[in-house]
Amino acid sequence: MKVVVLTGPESAGKSSLCTALAQRFGAPVVREYVREYIELHQRDTCYADVEIIAREQWRREQEARALQPPLLLLDTHLLSNRQWSLALFGQSPGWIDQLLQQQHYDAVFLLSPDGLPWQADGQRCQPELATRQAFHTGLEHWLVQHRQPLVHAGGSWADRLGQIGQAIAALP
Repeated sequence: MKVVVLTGPESAGKSSLCTALAQRFGAPVVREYVREYIELHQRDTCYADVEIIAREQWRREQEARALQPPLLLLDTHLLSNRQWSLALFGQSPGWIDQLLQQQHYDAVFLLSPDGLPWQADGQRCQPELATRQAFHTGLEHWLVQHRQPLVHAGGSWADRLGQIGQAIAALP
């Protein structure tokens, strides 16, 4: 089983790329739970929500892994929960780092904030490119520091789809 993560700042194309890749490869996708959580509660999140959101994201990833599909696509993972927690609240639950370091990923595609416009959707809160670039830098720093299988993806949406699709097809 190959496990691939798409991560990056908001409006980088993670969800739409996962949908297209799922169709191309016939792979299941674990979606970003925080969107459901915000929709359900109809309010901004607070630090107490981070634990709930991250644990459910982790549970869903583990549930999908247990099915052992040939390819599993993750429309974000705990690293995004960690980075959002740091960006919004200045702290993150320590267990998130521990689990991230223990779990194997075959590729983590870090999507650039450049090349695609920010799109408001009622949940997004980083309309400024500089803010999204800082978020991207935080993700990149963690991935490099922890020697994760980082693959940069950028350019237009079609460029990203091509880059990621080609890299997935080439995974051993």
